Amino acid sequence: MGGADVIPGVSGGTVAFITGIYEELLHSIRSVDVEALKLLRTFRFSDFWKKINGTFLIVLFAGIFTSLLSLAKLMTWLLANYPIHIWSFFFGLILISSPLILREIKKWHAGIIFSFLSGIVIAYLITVLSPAQTPDDLWFIFIAGAIAICAMILPGISGAFILLLLSKYEYMIQAITNVNIPVILIFMLGCVTGLISFSHLLSWILKKYRHVALALLGGFMLGSLNKVWPWKEVISFRLDSSGKQVPAIDKSVLPWDFFEKTGNDPQIIQAIVMMALGVFIVVLIEKIAERLKTNN
Repeated sequence: MGGADVIPGVSGGTVAFITGIYEELLHSIRSVDVEALKLLRTFRFSDFWKKINGTFLIVLFAGIFTSLLSLAKLMTWLLANYPIHIWSFFFGLILISSPLILREIKKWHAGIIFSFLSGIVIAYLITVLSPAQTPDDLWFIFIAGAIAICAMILPGISGAFILLLLSKYEYMIQAITNVNIPVILIFMLGCVTGLISFSHLLSWILKKYRHVALALLGGFMLGSLNKVWPWKEVISFRLDSSGKQVPAIDKSVLPWDFFEKTGNDPQIIQAIVMMALGVFIVVLIEKIAERLKTNN
């Protein structure tokens, strides 16, 4: 999940869904409530830990945090040097993830179809939005964390991409790599606040309107494919926080148009191989998760 959350366009929630831990994650987060705080306040640590599924949460978030720290620089380098390969890989990953979620819906009706199509449209519109200019003040870092974490646990909606829209993606990557403790702590506080609040709503929706919600999430995934399409034409540039010129707005183009517009090799064969690798890894992870569930 941490590796996915580093990439603008890829959702950690997608990985959680693929591996079969999504609903346990939501339930565990939702368990951090008033009753849990009372247990903690009365020093009933064992009961508190059991209620919030503490071992699951601490191992999961330790893995996410470790991945964020170790992969932030690597992903930045890979995207700069092998963009077509990396985006193709994630395109394949997300492409196969949607039908894996949608297969749980046995009977389709008008409401589910509308939810599915709405998810595609909403996610696509998010991918074509332009980054906004926002302040670097700590109060806004808190808000950015609260908003981004909600997207991070939604399959198909990338928290990293939301940070990109808020002009805080590079800022937070630098904060992590430079170990800017105040910024990291405020951002994490915003994440915790948003996570606990949003998990209650999401759990309720999945319980009451499960198939409609799954259709919406599956639509989110398909709609987000525009963001991870490997071939892009840069329309305009902007200056990042270090004063370097970077792409600001781009649009998806076909591989042959990519060569015509940029003069760069579209590397179609390599892209197809990386897409296939993404599909294979998702299917493999899903099979392993199913086997582990059966053994338990």
